[in-house]
Amino acid sequence: MLKRWILALPNNTEKIESLSKSIGVSAAIATILVDRKIETFEQAKSFFRPLLDHLHNPFLMKGMEKSIERLMIGLFVRKEKILIYGDYDVDGTTAVAMVYSFLKELFPDAEIAYYVPNRMTEGYGVSLQAIEQAHQQGVTLIITLDCGIKDYLSISKATALGIDVIVCDHHEAGDMLPCAYAILNPKQPGCPYPFKALSGCGIGFKLLQAFCEKQNIPLETLYSYLDLVAVSTACDLVPLVGENRILTYYGLQQLKKKPTPGLQILLDLVEPLPPMLTISDVVFKIGPRINAAGRMSHAMLAVELLIEKDPIKAKSLADIIDKHNFLRRELDQTITQEALQTIETDSSNNPKKSTVLFNPNWHKGIIGIVASRCIEQYYKPTIILTYSNGKVVGSARSVQGYNIYQAISSCNDLLHQYGGHAFAAGLTMSLENVSSFQERFEAIVEQTIDAQHLVPEQHIHASIDFASIDEKFVNVLMQMAPFGIGNPTPVFMTKKVYVHKYTILKGLHLKLELYQENCSTYYSAIGFGLAHYEKSIAEGKPYIIAYTIHYNYYLGNRSVQLMIKDIKDANL
Repeated sequence: MLKRWILALPNNTEKIESLSKSIGVSAAIATILVDRKIETFEQAKSFFRPLLDHLHNPFLMKGMEKSIERLMIGLFVRKEKILIYGDYDVDGTTAVAMVYSFLKELFPDAEIAYYVPNRMTEGYGVSLQAIEQAHQQGVTLIITLDCGIKDYLSISKATALGIDVIVCDHHEAGDMLPCAYAILNPKQPGCPYPFKALSGCGIGFKLLQAFCEKQNIPLETLYSYLDLVAVSTACDLVPLVGENRILTYYGLQQLKKKPTPGLQILLDLVEPLPPMLTISDVVFKIGPRINAAGRMSHAMLAVELLIEKDPIKAKSLADIIDKHNFLRRELDQTITQEALQTIETDSSNNPKKSTVLFNPNWHKGIIGIVASRCIEQYYKPTIILTYSNGKVVGSARSVQGYNIYQAISSCNDLLHQYGGHAFAAGLTMSLENVSSFQERFEAIVEQTIDAQHLVPEQHIHASIDFASIDEKFVNVLMQMAPFGIGNPTPVFMTKKVYVHKYTILKGLHLKLELYQENCSTYYSAIGFGLAHYEKSIAEGKPYIIAYTIHYNYYLGNRSVQLMIKDIKDANL
């Protein structure tokens, strides 16, 4: 797939030069930092050395004082039965595990239960079934995590049954708010909280932070759960800036040094991890396994694993989840092939600006993954629909720069329910509305999307020569981690690069040795999925490459490796 390269041009050479001198980094590093609004020594210090002391006062969040007062009444005065309720994805399950484990650690005799809905039978959000069950079990206080902001009917039902609900959510609010006892969501109208991009688990963390401050509980007790916050933040694809960067920075350290037993077992299931754990390791090695529980069976399995303190029991749960993940991968491949074949055989789909596919036989737990896979092949806003429990359910994924949530909102009269973010969303509708929805959604996307959004972008953060890549340069680069949305891994461009030798791996990937005429060092490089360049690179011409820089660890040795993102002919 052709990419449109976008080179970040230095727009303030004075700031770049000043920052380069004040913190002792190269002009290329300073350019990347200034482009990320890091322009002074103090800003750079906060970026490279984030501190937990810099987290915002949790009581700045609208509804926090009321939430803490209600939680304390439930724990200390009425000694109520409290239910911790969360979504079935990574963000929701880690949030439930964190809040439940923290409260049970401090108050082992308190009546605290947890609940995650069944993806297949209950769907996303706070289900009426769960409310009725909670009422029958004597629950009088529910704390929702990563859901609830649009669950008007369920929360009204809870209120009518005498159950108070504290909503902790980070999704976009609708035109009205649910009639909850209190709502914690920085995106709700009138909330002065300065950081709006926390994950659902992050909102739960702020609730517990406020509780610690109110009860004079050492924050170190809470910080031991930062590994769960880091996993949620990484896997829910929220921006790794501001508080998220601080929480993830320390969460990754916790994950590497002393993770919860469940996360440790999940890490043990995958190949040896490098000394410096990355966001990619979390997203691609831990996240899919946690998600597999809810996709293939029940997400309660994931919560049970994440709260389990006994390593032997944790290992047994992890083995079950790993089997679900294996089945998930098989289904993923099968359904993705069917979806791509549907697109290829539907000639009318090619001119369209969106992809909306419906197959009643596709597995509900896989359709979000399939939507992402389709975007990898056909770069368009994509919604995959299937049939489950008498209604059509769908998962939506977007392309860079296009708000798919807003497009879905414009079809709200055809939907039973929808929710999500600019990049990803979920929805339900009646079977008879599928065709109308496909037509309406396509019309809206066609009207609102720019042509450039339909071509994948390859952002280039700086242009350098290989001679610039010394040990200090790479070490400073590694200190800019954790990388993710809002703080992407820097991509470099180098011109007049030659291929010394290459091999093809598994018929798909390129393994290369590269050099420049003005540099004596040969660099090892790998280009995943770039084997189609074999014919052109064999010609011995110079190329322009876009790449990221990493450390590769093998048999105890560390070396610099380039990860090729794209290749262009130097003459173009």
